[in-house]
Amino acid sequence: MFNLSLICLLLYATQICDGYKVLVMFAMPGKSFSFLGNGVVRHLLEAGHEVTYITPFPNSLKKNPLLREIDISSLQVDIPKDMINIEKIMKKEVDMQNIFSLVIDVQTLAITHDAVTQLLNDPKEQFDVVIMGWMFSELSSGLAAVFNCPYIWVSTVDPHWMVLQLIDEVTNPAYTADATSSTVVPFSFTQRVTQLMNLVMGLSFQKLYGAGIERDAYERLFVPFIQKRGHKVPDLEELRYNSSLMLGNSHVSMGHPIRLPQNYKAVGGYHIDAKVKPLPEDLKKLLDNAKNGLIYFSMGSNLRSKHLPMEVKTGLLKIFGKLKQTVLWKFEEDLPNRPNNVHILQWAPQQSILAHPNCVLFITHGGILSTTETIHFGKPIIGIPVFGDQFNNVDRAVNRGFAKRVDLSLSMADDLEKAINDILTDPSYTAKVKLLSLIYHDRPVSPGKELAHWVEHVVRTGGAPHLRSPALMVPWYQKWFLDLAALIIAVLFALKLIIKKLYRSFISKNPPKKKTL
Repeated sequence: MFNLSLICLLLYATQICDGYKVLVMFAMPGKSFSFLGNGVVRHLLEAGHEVTYITPFPNSLKKNPLLREIDISSLQVDIPKDMINIEKIMKKEVDMQNIFSLVIDVQTLAITHDAVTQLLNDPKEQFDVVIMGWMFSELSSGLAAVFNCPYIWVSTVDPHWMVLQLIDEVTNPAYTADATSSTVVPFSFTQRVTQLMNLVMGLSFQKLYGAGIERDAYERLFVPFIQKRGHKVPDLEELRYNSSLMLGNSHVSMGHPIRLPQNYKAVGGYHIDAKVKPLPEDLKKLLDNAKNGLIYFSMGSNLRSKHLPMEVKTGLLKIFGKLKQTVLWKFEEDLPNRPNNVHILQWAPQQSILAHPNCVLFITHGGILSTTETIHFGKPIIGIPVFGDQFNNVDRAVNRGFAKRVDLSLSMADDLEKAINDILTDPSYTAKVKLLSLIYHDRPVSPGKELAHWVEHVVRTGGAPHLRSPALMVPWYQKWFLDLAALIIAVLFALKLIIKKLYRSFISKNPPKKKTL
């Protein structure tokens, strides 16, 4: 009897531990975006799942027999380099509004890529779940319809109305900022009106422009594959709201404690390695010998410090040379005439540098990954935002007391010098980020393990319908009780007519008597 029970238990354990087949797609050809995709894949592989990964940056992960990469690296040539050139952004020669249209185009190019088309066209390809990085478009949700399986969105930034509407409803603009907004709660009257207008304009753009383009692309690109497999063809408008879960690259230590639906899971920081990789010997020696502390300066993976105007680079070297701290600057080419305390490197193991106890300050562009890492490792920052959510990230860090903001300009060196002195002479900045780091780390499980758990939960429960928000099933006019308002108005109008009719009837039967003289 004991042996039979043991065999049954082992069979059950084997069944629940079997790996699932997961399709992961992070199509945007941006390094930061791919780092988040790599993190998803890495945790799923560690959990024993078989992953097919559609990526424009192949060979970024360690070789693994469970991993198959679909190489779409040719998409990198479709993003104009001027859009991420610092000097052109400083001179306002880049129209950032065009990024929205660019994202939709890139999604379409990724789905029509030969390697992806081959995957869609093979009826033998089957998956248990599809995971996609969200970036201003839901066109890729058609993958789930092709493979007839549940799908999961990954939101790259703090939750905002554009992503939450896909799993619940739009957020209240009175206290929730737009994804690219630089305002921080509590909002003033003007800021609340601005947030409301951003919401109205964004929804109008989606409904009047974006939705039509995506619908045409969906019918052209996905519907033939869905029909070929014999599946029911869902309408894209229905499909875009049918995700099982949203994994958010967010955490309350980094953002705001807004209301979230049950199928939003905050796993911010999952891209960070659980074990800090050792520094190369030369860098280790540099940081170990930085007795007065080391300042690390990086403008991220997309922006290039070498594109800064020469007068800005000269000004920065001048102020860095005045410091007693060692300065480590991620710079993409040789930088002559450097002061003795300034060191450059073309590629920087950022997490390992921030983890070193002698790193006392991080000068950053304010990208979501960098701001997450600075909280993870407990380092104060100076933010130099350039575009997108970087303004929001930096302003939020300033509001929380562990950062200073310096605007990108030709005279930024003087502002940066003052910000450096302020942070290095005021211990409150470091104390605040240490507290936030404590909050960040105080979780029941690591973000990577939580990510893998919820992906498995979606597959085990057939798409996790029990987590689905009822708000998706209620029409907008019912949410605002406009039907009740219409009923009340109709009843009041009917009562008015009845009373008016009764009054006229009473007057006609009892006409007023004429006075006699």
